[in-house]
Amino acid sequence: MELPKFLIADNSNYPEAIFILHTDYPRFIINLTTDEVEWFDGLDGSDEAELANEVATLITAANTFYDNEIKAYE
Repeated sequence: MELPKFLIADNSNYPEAIFILHTDYPRFIINLTTDEVEWFDGLDGSDEAELANEVATLITAANTFYDNEIKAYE
């Protein structure tokens, strides 16, 4: 089965939270309300700057995905 790159996740225990799940490597879930990120995979890389840039790109992509999904519902 091919999974979408991002999924919106919901949990009734956190009614104010907006979760986005990234299903590709490196897998993570981000709470867009608090910007907290939980990584499911270890991040490998000796170049800290490159790794920081990759993480920033993934977080931006998660936010863009959410914005586009919300626009589609409006």
